Amino acid sequence: MERRKFALGLASWPLLGALPASARTPRIEHASRSDADSPAALETRRALRRIEAAAGARLGVGILDTASGQRVGHRADERFPMCSTFKFLAAALVLRRVDRDLESLDRPVAIRADRLVTYSPATGRHAGGHMTMGELCEAAVTLSDNSAANLMLESFDGPAGLTRFARSLGDDVTRLDRIETTLNEATPGDPRDTTSPAAMLGLMRELLLGRALAPASRERLRSWLGANTTGATSLKAGLPADWRIGDKTGAGGHGTRNDIAIVWPRGTGAPVLVTAYLTGATALDDAAQRRVLAEVGALLPDFVARAAAG
Repeated sequence: MERRKFALGLASWPLLGALPASARTPRIEHASRSDADSPAALETRRALRRIEAAAGARLGVGILDTASGQRVGHRADERFPMCSTFKFLAAALVLRRVDRDLESLDRPVAIRADRLVTYSPATGRHAGGHMTMGELCEAAVTLSDNSAANLMLESFDGPAGLTRFARSLGDDVTRLDRIETTLNEATPGDPRDTTSPAAMLGLMRELLLGRALAPASRERLRSWLGANTTGATSLKAGLPADWRIGDKTGAGGHGTRNDIAIVWPRGTGAPVLVTAYLTGATALDDAAQRRVLAEVGALLPDFVARAAAG
């Protein structure tokens, strides 16, 4: 695909500078109350248990409403395979390195045909040529291009570098151990390449709403998420049509299906963060697994409304 056309996908996503002031300067210090016994949290947890039981799998969810500061979780501290949701964190690390003049999004990276792995829709078109680091990040986040993600990992000391980045942000849970595509094995009980819904929620808060990235990099990361093409039938499918979402999906073995997102409700500048991890859904086909995530998305309007009401 032509690089010019590839970059056009971001044009339809509103940049951070165009958002209301409340969206640009969230009150992170007030966004950590658990409110475990609030009506919003209690009803949402009950609904999540029902969704999990119907799926016959293990479902982990974390939700943070930054307008009210209320959050809720289900199996939020348990480990789940990250699969391609790690690409969000990898793109953030590239941007952190750009902020520190250790990387350039304009740097050309050679695309070797013998290094391509399964599902490489953008890098496959450039085999034998080059893509810039920025194009690789965009491909990894918006298309879930696996070879692009591996090239990003090579730029910062691989999985170990990504794990150190998570630790630097205060996350002692998330770990990446392998590269694409073996990281998607998702073997039950294997701690490799895992996170928890709560840990990923904290990373998203720091990277998308906090000060871990420079404003321009934070805006770019949110724009990449907003241009994602792989999540239409996951969390997004459960949201009202006039809510905006930026997300990163993932899928792996043993019935694993994930989606993490930043969501803007109608009529508010304060976003909602959500992490949804499903594994063990071996009795469900791909479409049914995505419908489980859509059911999680469908809980957000009621949670936000109840949280606002106190």
